[in-house]
Amino acid sequence: MSEDTGRFAGYRRADGSVGVRNHVLVLSPTGLTSAAAQRVAHLVSGCVAVTSGYGRGQVGDDAQLHFDTLAGLARNPNVAGVLVVSAADAITEPYLDALRASGKPADGLSLPGVHEDALALVDRGVRIAAQLVRGASEARREPCALADLFLAVECGHSDATSGLVCNPLTGRLAEAIVAAGGRAVFSETVEWTGAEHLLARRAASPEVAQRIVATVMARERAVRESGGDIRAQNPGPQNKTGGLTTIEEKALGAIAKGGERPIRGVLRAAERPAAPGLYLMDTPFFSPESMTAMVAAGAQMVVFTTGQGNSYCSALAPTFKMSANRDACARLREQIDFAATGVLDGEMPFDDAAAHALDALLGVASGTLTYGEIVGEGAEVVSRLGPSI
Repeated sequence: MSEDTGRFAGYRRADGSVGVRNHVLVLSPTGLTSAAAQRVAHLVSGCVAVTSGYGRGQVGDDAQLHFDTLAGLARNPNVAGVLVVSAADAITEPYLDALRASGKPADGLSLPGVHEDALALVDRGVRIAAQLVRGASEARREPCALADLFLAVECGHSDATSGLVCNPLTGRLAEAIVAAGGRAVFSETVEWTGAEHLLARRAASPEVAQRIVATVMARERAVRESGGDIRAQNPGPQNKTGGLTTIEEKALGAIAKGGERPIRGVLRAAERPAAPGLYLMDTPFFSPESMTAMVAAGAQMVVFTTGQGNSYCSALAPTFKMSANRDACARLREQIDFAATGVLDGEMPFDDAAAHALDALLGVASGTLTYGEIVGEGAEVVSRLGPSI
């Protein structure tokens, strides 16, 4: 660990949160304006676009999840300012209201305001985004503590090395942040199947324990009622190639990435934790939707463990890739940010690897780019709960 133990340089926001990046977000919550948003972000340095192919015709819980996720991404501490572009003022305004309530600089445009001229939308958007970027550039990093971090942990294309080394290493990182007064979360509900009773034992209250078990059972029931078989899809092909044989075996490795501290609650997708601590989040078990939900809840960083390799990254939260698979680390030099092969080979004690990993993670928090950021792998994917009407 660095001499300034447990500290990093971040951007303190108006609401007291801390960003590890300083993006201006161009947000399109409607499919009609996705191309315009992407053009604006391409033309203005310092911008990131997040778009949705939906945004109209959604009702009930599906519409609420869509809004909560996109508004949550816009409120992420890594975002310094937001331009919202949509198909109607009535869609743009609720996002602006949520952002202004948090103190985040934000502006909005809609197609009716430019007489449905998408090129005019881009022209105005470029000018507004340029002003937002100028304002964001005035921010300066300042010393921050581990307590300011909210860490999301994820695994994908896992193999035996994930459960043996990288997931426990990630668990150690989560424990360090939570012990310091920060937040950590892991999700992918189906990945807890067969180990939910072990998670329930760590619940901070009987109510949380019951919620953990009920959440897993609800996912299993939904798959069964759709005519599927949860165990036929999981473990997946990459997992089986890497030596994982059952969903229970995979789950024992997957839950290790949350460490061993008490679990304070089970969050809905994109729900922000009310207090410091370790949380679970009820999400689908594929990385794009799972990670987006956690970043929408406010996580500034993602630690993503992989065995065979997995290139997916968040667009807004730097995604720190770890692997202990020697072949993958040699083959994917521009994907893996931290190689933990020394632990598996017996060349490095686990505690030493954990200290080095935390030091590297804090370096990323202070501005070191991940390979995913360098090669532009970032994206965000919003879950759907039902059909549009």
